[in-house]
Amino acid sequence: MNEPRHRIRALHTTSTITVYQAYAPEIGLPAAQEGRFPALWKRDRMTWIKPSFLWMMYRCGWGTKEGQETVLAVEIRRDGFEWALRHASLSSYVRGVHPDRATWQRQLKRSPARVQWDPERDLHLQPLPYRSLQLGLSGEAVRRYADEWTVAIRDVTPLVHEIRALVDSGDLDSAARALPQERVYPVEDELLDHLRG
Repeated sequence: MNEPRHRIRALHTTSTITVYQAYAPEIGLPAAQEGRFPALWKRDRMTWIKPSFLWMMYRCGWGTKEGQETVLAVEIRRDGFEWALRHASLSSYVRGVHPDRATWQRQLKRSPARVQWDPERDLHLQPLPYRSLQLGLSGEAVRRYADEWTVAIRDVTPLVHEIRALVDSGDLDSAARALPQERVYPVEDELLDHLRG
């Protein structure tokens, strides 16, 4: 079956979607213990959330990159996630999606969220021919994410290490079974029409 180029795949329930972030232990561990981001976490910076577990593994090097040793699964409300999509702009100019570069720049400046589509990854973290969504949150979106949308925060670093060990040992079947069971996230086409880069 051919995968569409732009599709959101995620672990989700009827009311929540799980996204991933990686932090230094001094942020990640208290966040998981308290179920909310600690004071050290900067609300005035853009924060990127990723529904794809394997894309997060590519980004953080299976939790080995400096400052990204603690991998968090952040369960957020679906209505919040969809609010962010509705108020997002593509992070780069795309001819045909935007009337012109100036219009895109104005949209980007006004938007509290931005979307980037990057190649999805396999268990060896090699790129696949279809894309995975990353969602950057700033301003109002960051505050809503931290204060309204977040339902639970779990430290999944042990799972990350377990899956990486299985991959390194060549046991790809067991590694695949251990992955979070991501499936197509149902969104109306109109929610993504302005975000297909």
